[in-house]
Amino acid sequence: MAYANESAAQENTSADPLELNSEVMVPPAWWASDAESEAPEQEAPTTAVTPPPPLEPPPLQQISIMLDWFLSPQHAGLIIAQQRGLFAAQEIQVEFQTPAEPSVAVKLLAADEIDFALSRQPTLHLYVHDGAPIVRIATLIETPLTALVIKGEQEEPAHDKLARLRYGYSTREGREVFIPYLIPESLTQAGNVAPPVNLNFDTRRGFAEDQVDAVVDAPFRSFPERMASEGIKTQVIRHETLGIPRYDGLVLLANRDGAARRASTWVHVVAALEEAHHWMLENPDAAWELMVSAEPVLDNPINKANWPDLLRRIALSPGAVDHRRYQAFEEFLLKQGISKAVLPVSRLAVDPHAL
Repeated sequence: MAYANESAAQENTSADPLELNSEVMVPPAWWASDAESEAPEQEAPTTAVTPPPPLEPPPLQQISIMLDWFLSPQHAGLIIAQQRGLFAAQEIQVEFQTPAEPSVAVKLLAADEIDFALSRQPTLHLYVHDGAPIVRIATLIETPLTALVIKGEQEEPAHDKLARLRYGYSTREGREVFIPYLIPESLTQAGNVAPPVNLNFDTRRGFAEDQVDAVVDAPFRSFPERMASEGIKTQVIRHETLGIPRYDGLVLLANRDGAARRASTWVHVVAALEEAHHWMLENPDAAWELMVSAEPVLDNPINKANWPDLLRRIALSPGAVDHRRYQAFEEFLLKQGISKAVLPVSRLAVDPHAL
Protein backbone atom coordinates (compact mmCIF):
# COMPACT_ATOMS: atom_id res chain seq x y z
CA MET A 1 0.00 0.00 0.00
CA ALA A 2 1.46 3.31 -0.98
CA TYR A 3 1.07 6.67 0.83
CA ALA A 4 1.17 10.18 -0.60
CA ASN A 5 4.43 11.11 1.19
CA GLU A 6 6.38 8.07 0.31
CA SER A 7 8.00 9.70 -2.73
CA ALA A 8 9.19 12.70 -0.65
CA ALA A 9 10.58 10.45 2.01
CA GLN A 10 12.41 8.45 -0.58
CA GLU A 11 13.90 11.62 -2.09
CA ASN A 12 15.17 12.78 1.33
CA THR A 13 16.83 9.47 1.98
CA SER A 14 18.57 9.59 -1.36
CA ALA A 15 20.01 13.11 -0.81
CA ASP A 16 23.45 13.67 0.75
CA PRO A 17 23.27 14.15 4.50
CA LEU A 18 23.90 17.73 5.85
CA GLU A 19 27.12 18.36 7.75
CA LEU A 20 28.58 21.38 9.65
CA ASN A 21 30.68 22.39 6.69
CA SER A 22 27.91 21.99 4.13
CA GLU A 23 27.06 25.06 2.05
CA VAL A 24 23.49 26.22 2.32
CA MET A 25 22.02 28.64 -0.19
CA VAL A 26 19.48 30.99 1.36
CA PRO A 27 17.21 32.81 -1.05
CA PRO A 28 17.57 36.62 -0.79
CA ALA A 29 13.84 37.00 -0.26
CA TRP A 30 14.17 35.30 3.11
CA TRP A 31 16.40 37.98 4.75
CA ALA A 32 15.83 41.21 2.75
CA SER A 33 12.62 42.91 3.94
CA ASP A 34 10.48 44.89 1.58
CA ALA A 35 10.96 48.06 3.70
CA GLU A 36 14.70 47.70 3.61
CA SER A 37 14.76 47.15 -0.09
CA GLU A 38 12.51 50.09 -0.84
CA ALA A 39 13.66 52.71 1.82
CA PRO A 40 16.44 55.09 0.76
CA GLU A 41 19.81 54.53 2.34
CA GLN A 42 20.35 56.82 5.40
CA GLU A 43 23.59 58.13 6.86
CA ALA A 44 24.50 57.48 10.50
CA PRO A 45 24.16 60.57 12.74
CA THR A 46 27.40 62.32 13.63
CA THR A 47 28.33 63.64 17.10
CA ALA A 48 28.82 67.44 17.62
CA VAL A 49 32.45 68.46 17.72
CA THR A 50 31.87 72.20 18.42
CA PRO A 51 31.41 73.01 22.16
CA PRO A 52 28.33 75.01 23.14
CA PRO A 53 28.85 78.76 23.56
CA PRO A 54 29.94 79.73 27.12
CA LEU A 55 27.29 81.00 29.49
CA GLU A 56 27.29 84.76 29.99
CA PRO A 57 28.40 85.69 33.55
CA PRO A 58 25.75 87.47 35.60
CA PRO A 59 26.02 91.26 35.45
CA LEU A 60 27.88 92.89 38.34
CA GLN A 61 25.79 94.83 40.81
CA GLN A 62 26.65 98.53 40.61
CA ILE A 63 27.17 100.33 43.93
CA SER A 64 28.56 103.73 44.93
CA ILE A 65 30.76 104.56 47.94
CA MET A 66 31.30 108.23 48.76
CA LEU A 67 34.56 108.96 50.57
CA ASP A 68 34.80 111.15 53.65
CA TRP A 69 37.17 113.52 51.81
CA PHE A 70 39.95 113.30 49.25
CA LEU A 71 41.50 109.90 48.60
CA SER A 72 44.25 109.05 51.11
CA PRO A 73 46.14 105.98 52.43
CA GLN A 74 43.40 105.45 55.04
CA HIS A 75 41.25 104.29 52.09
CA ALA A 76 43.81 101.61 51.19
CA GLY A 77 41.41 98.74 51.88
CA LEU A 78 38.98 100.03 49.28
CA ILE A 79 41.73 100.63 46.73
CA ILE A 80 43.28 97.20 47.23
CA ALA A 81 39.90 95.45 47.03
CA GLN A 82 39.25 97.23 43.76
CA GLN A 83 42.66 96.56 42.23
CA ARG A 84 42.80 92.89 43.22
CA GLY A 85 39.34 92.17 41.85
CA LEU A 86 37.92 91.32 45.27
CA PHE A 87 34.77 93.36 44.70
CA ALA A 88 34.28 91.72 41.31
CA ALA A 89 34.69 88.30 42.91
CA GLN A 90 31.72 89.24 45.09
CA GLU A 91 29.77 90.16 41.92
CA ILE A 92 29.77 93.89 42.65
CA GLN A 93 31.27 96.85 40.84
CA VAL A 94 32.17 99.83 42.99
CA GLU A 95 32.31 103.49 42.02
CA PHE A 96 34.24 105.73 44.41
CA GLN A 97 32.98 109.29 44.71
CA THR A 98 34.67 112.30 46.33
CA PRO A 99 32.34 114.76 48.09
CA ALA A 100 32.37 118.44 47.27
CA GLU A 101 32.40 119.06 51.02
CA PRO A 102 33.15 116.56 53.82
CA SER A 103 29.69 116.56 55.40
CA VAL A 104 27.93 115.91 52.09
CA ALA A 105 28.51 112.13 52.12
CA VAL A 106 26.47 111.41 55.25
CA LYS A 107 23.67 113.74 54.16
CA LEU A 108 23.38 112.06 50.76
CA LEU A 109 23.38 108.65 52.41
CA ALA A 110 20.60 109.67 54.80
CA ALA A 111 18.61 110.80 51.76
CA ASP A 112 19.26 107.40 50.14
CA GLU A 113 20.95 109.01 47.14
CA ILE A 114 24.15 106.93 47.46
CA ASP A 115 24.70 103.34 48.59
CA PHE A 116 27.50 103.79 51.14
CA ALA A 117 29.47 106.58 52.80
CA LEU A 118 32.68 106.77 54.79
CA SER A 119 32.81 108.70 58.03
CA ARG A 120 33.95 108.48 61.67
CA GLN A 121 32.18 106.93 64.63
CA PRO A 122 31.50 110.26 66.45
CA THR A 123 29.84 111.66 63.33
CA LEU A 124 27.63 108.58 63.18
CA HIS A 125 26.43 109.14 66.76
CA LEU A 126 25.54 112.76 66.11
CA TYR A 127 23.57 112.08 62.93
CA VAL A 128 21.69 109.11 64.38
CA HIS A 129 20.64 111.26 67.34
CA ASP A 130 19.30 113.71 64.74
CA GLY A 131 17.16 110.89 63.35
CA ALA A 132 19.20 110.04 60.25
CA PRO A 133 18.50 106.45 59.06
CA ILE A 134 22.14 105.42 58.86
CA VAL A 135 24.07 102.56 60.41
CA ARG A 136 27.67 101.40 60.57
CA ILE A 137 28.22 98.09 58.74
CA ALA A 138 32.03 97.92 58.75
CA THR A 139 35.08 99.40 60.44
CA LEU A 140 38.08 100.15 58.25
CA ILE A 141 40.36 101.82 60.82
CA GLU A 142 39.93 100.80 64.46
CA THR A 143 41.59 103.80 66.16
CA PRO A 144 41.09 107.57 65.89
CA LEU A 145 42.89 109.17 62.97
CA THR A 146 42.67 112.69 64.36
CA ALA A 147 43.95 114.35 67.51
CA LEU A 148 44.38 117.73 69.16
CA VAL A 149 47.40 119.40 67.53
CA ILE A 150 48.73 122.54 69.20
CA LYS A 151 50.98 125.10 67.56
CA GLY A 152 54.26 125.32 69.45
CA GLU A 153 54.74 123.40 72.66
CA GLN A 154 53.24 123.49 76.11
CA GLU A 155 55.08 122.11 79.08
CA GLU A 156 51.91 120.86 80.73
CA PRO A 157 48.78 120.66 78.56
CA ALA A 158 46.40 121.08 81.51
CA HIS A 159 42.70 121.59 80.92
CA ASP A 160 42.71 125.18 82.15
CA LYS A 161 45.43 126.12 79.68
CA LEU A 162 43.78 124.27 76.82
CA ALA A 163 40.54 126.13 77.45
CA ARG A 164 42.17 129.47 76.58
CA LEU A 165 43.42 128.44 73.14
CA ARG A 166 41.99 129.62 69.85
CA TYR A 167 40.58 126.51 68.23
CA GLY A 168 40.04 125.44 64.66
CA TYR A 169 38.03 122.43 63.51
CA SER A 170 37.12 120.56 60.33
CA THR A 171 34.49 118.05 61.42
CA ARG A 172 31.11 118.19 63.05
CA GLU A 173 32.35 116.29 66.09
CA GLY A 174 35.22 118.76 66.37
CA ARG A 175 32.75 121.63 66.67
CA GLU A 176 29.99 119.93 68.71
CA VAL A 177 31.86 117.39 70.84
CA PHE A 178 35.59 118.01 71.25
CA ILE A 179 35.77 121.80 71.56
CA PRO A 180 32.85 122.08 74.04
CA TYR A 181 34.54 119.34 76.08
CA LEU A 182 37.77 121.37 76.27
CA ILE A 183 36.21 124.78 76.87
CA PRO A 184 34.01 125.15 79.98
CA GLU A 185 30.54 126.49 79.34
CA SER A 186 31.19 129.31 81.77
CA LEU A 187 33.99 130.69 79.61
CA THR A 188 31.87 130.39 76.49
CA GLN A 189 28.90 132.21 78.05
CA ALA A 190 31.14 134.95 79.40
CA GLY A 191 32.65 135.51 75.97
CA ASN A 192 36.16 135.02 77.28
CA VAL A 193 37.21 132.66 74.50
CA ALA A 194 37.63 133.19 70.79
CA PRO A 195 34.95 131.56 68.63
CA PRO A 196 36.13 128.39 66.88
CA VAL A 197 37.23 128.68 63.24
CA ASN A 198 35.92 126.31 60.57
CA LEU A 199 39.02 125.31 58.60
CA ASN A 200 37.12 123.12 56.10
CA PHE A 201 39.85 120.45 56.26
CA ASP A 202 42.51 123.02 55.32
CA THR A 203 44.28 122.64 58.65
CA ARG A 204 47.51 124.12 57.31
CA ARG A 205 45.85 127.49 56.75
CA GLY A 206 44.93 127.79 60.43
CA PHE A 207 48.55 127.62 61.56
CA ALA A 208 50.27 129.21 58.57
CA GLU A 209 48.02 132.30 58.73
CA ASP A 210 47.99 132.36 62.54
CA GLN A 211 44.22 132.01 62.70
CA VAL A 212 44.25 129.44 65.49
CA ASP A 213 46.47 128.07 68.24
CA ALA A 214 45.21 124.52 67.95
CA VAL A 215 43.25 122.23 65.65
CA VAL A 216 41.03 119.89 67.61
CA ASP A 217 40.59 117.25 64.88
CA ALA A 218 43.79 117.35 62.83
CA PRO A 219 45.20 114.20 61.13
CA PHE A 220 48.00 113.48 63.59
CA ARG A 221 49.98 111.15 61.29
CA SER A 222 50.60 113.66 58.51
CA PHE A 223 49.76 117.16 59.74
CA PRO A 224 52.65 117.65 62.24
CA GLU A 225 55.21 116.51 59.66
CA ARG A 226 53.76 118.86 57.09
CA MET A 227 53.99 121.76 59.52
CA ALA A 228 57.55 120.79 60.46
CA SER A 229 58.54 121.03 56.79
CA GLU A 230 57.38 124.67 56.94
CA GLY A 231 59.28 125.39 60.15
CA ILE A 232 56.26 125.24 62.48
CA LYS A 233 56.60 123.10 65.59
CA THR A 234 53.56 121.29 66.90
CA GLN A 235 52.48 119.14 69.83
CA VAL A 236 50.10 116.20 69.46
CA ILE A 237 47.65 115.26 72.23
CA ARG A 238 45.55 112.17 71.58
CA HIS A 239 41.85 112.44 72.34
CA GLU A 240 41.87 109.44 74.69
CA THR A 241 44.48 111.12 76.92
CA LEU A 242 42.01 113.97 77.37
CA GLY A 243 39.30 111.63 78.62
CA ILE A 244 37.44 111.19 75.33
CA PRO A 245 36.54 107.50 74.77
CA ARG A 246 38.33 105.67 71.98
CA TYR A 247 36.32 105.39 68.78
CA ASP A 248 36.51 103.88 65.31
CA GLY A 249 38.51 106.21 63.11
CA LEU A 250 36.97 105.24 59.77
CA VAL A 251 33.67 103.42 59.29
CA LEU A 252 31.53 102.40 56.35
CA LEU A 253 27.93 103.56 56.70
CA ALA A 254 24.77 102.39 54.95
CA ASN A 255 21.14 103.49 54.91
CA ARG A 256 19.31 101.24 57.36
CA ASP A 257 15.91 101.59 55.65
CA GLY A 258 15.24 98.28 53.93
CA ALA A 259 18.12 96.59 55.73
CA ALA A 260 16.70 93.11 55.14
CA ARG A 261 16.62 93.73 51.39
CA ARG A 262 20.15 95.16 51.30
CA ALA A 263 21.85 92.82 53.77
CA SER A 264 23.24 90.49 51.09
CA THR A 265 24.97 93.41 49.37
CA TRP A 266 26.41 94.56 52.69
CA VAL A 267 27.83 91.08 53.28
CA HIS A 268 29.55 91.06 49.86
CA VAL A 269 31.13 94.49 50.40
CA VAL A 270 32.41 93.61 53.88
CA ALA A 271 33.76 90.25 52.69
CA ALA A 272 35.81 91.97 49.98
CA LEU A 273 37.18 94.49 52.50
CA GLU A 274 38.18 91.74 54.90
CA GLU A 275 40.09 89.91 52.16
CA ALA A 276 41.83 93.16 51.21
CA HIS A 277 42.82 93.98 54.80
CA HIS A 278 44.33 90.55 55.43
CA TRP A 279 46.27 90.67 52.17
CA MET A 280 47.59 94.15 53.01
CA LEU A 281 48.82 93.07 56.42
CA GLU A 282 50.53 89.98 55.03
CA ASN A 283 52.01 91.82 52.02
CA PRO A 284 52.71 95.39 53.20
CA ASP A 285 55.29 96.27 50.54
CA ALA A 286 53.23 94.82 47.68
CA ALA A 287 50.16 96.58 49.03
CA TRP A 288 51.94 99.93 49.08
CA GLU A 289 53.18 99.46 45.50
CA LEU A 290 49.74 98.43 44.29
CA MET A 291 48.08 101.39 46.00
CA VAL A 292 50.42 104.05 44.66
CA SER A 293 50.46 102.52 41.17
CA ALA A 294 46.67 102.82 41.14
CA GLU A 295 46.68 106.27 42.78
CA PRO A 296 50.05 107.98 42.10
CA VAL A 297 48.95 111.12 43.98
CA LEU A 298 49.37 109.15 47.23
CA ASP A 299 53.05 108.45 46.58
CA ASN A 300 54.91 110.93 48.77
CA PRO A 301 57.49 110.62 51.59
CA ILE A 302 55.00 111.43 54.40
CA ASN A 303 52.49 108.78 53.33
CA LYS A 304 55.21 106.19 52.82
CA ALA A 305 56.72 106.86 56.24
CA ASN A 306 53.33 106.49 57.92
CA TRP A 307 52.29 103.38 55.99
CA PRO A 308 53.46 100.83 58.62
CA ASP A 309 51.64 102.73 61.38
CA LEU A 310 48.44 102.84 59.35
CA LEU A 311 48.57 99.09 58.68
CA ARG A 312 48.61 98.44 62.42
CA ARG A 313 45.29 100.22 62.73
CA ILE A 314 43.26 98.41 60.06
CA ALA A 315 40.38 96.18 61.15
CA LEU A 316 40.96 92.49 60.41
CA SER A 317 37.29 91.73 61.08
CA PRO A 318 35.61 94.79 59.57
CA GLY A 319 32.08 93.55 60.18
CA ALA A 320 32.53 92.83 63.90
CA VAL A 321 31.02 95.39 66.29
CA ASP A 322 32.78 96.50 69.48
CA HIS A 323 29.62 96.97 71.55
CA ARG A 324 31.53 98.30 74.55
CA ARG A 325 33.11 101.04 72.47
CA TYR A 326 29.83 102.28 70.99
CA GLN A 327 28.10 102.09 74.37
CA ALA A 328 30.91 104.08 76.01
CA PHE A 329 30.69 106.87 73.46
CA GLU A 330 26.92 107.06 73.90
CA GLU A 331 27.38 107.46 77.66
CA PHE A 332 30.03 110.14 77.06
CA LEU A 333 27.64 112.16 74.87
CA LEU A 334 24.92 111.92 77.51
CA LYS A 335 27.27 112.99 80.29
CA GLN A 336 28.39 116.02 78.27
CA GLY A 337 24.79 117.03 77.65
CA ILE A 338 25.16 116.54 73.90
CA SER A 339 22.43 113.88 73.78
CA LYS A 340 19.29 113.30 75.84
CA ALA A 341 19.34 109.51 75.93
CA VAL A 342 21.63 106.54 75.35
CA LEU A 343 20.81 104.77 72.10
CA PRO A 344 21.08 100.98 71.84
CA VAL A 345 24.18 99.83 69.99
CA SER A 346 22.00 98.02 67.43
CA ARG A 347 20.68 101.41 66.34
CA LEU A 348 24.21 102.58 65.58
CA ALA A 349 26.16 99.57 64.32
CA VAL A 350 25.44 96.07 62.97
CA ASP A 351 27.46 93.12 61.77
CA PRO A 352 26.08 92.28 58.28
CA HIS A 353 27.10 88.63 58.72
CA ALA A 354 24.76 88.35 61.72
CA LEU A 355 21.65 89.72 59.96
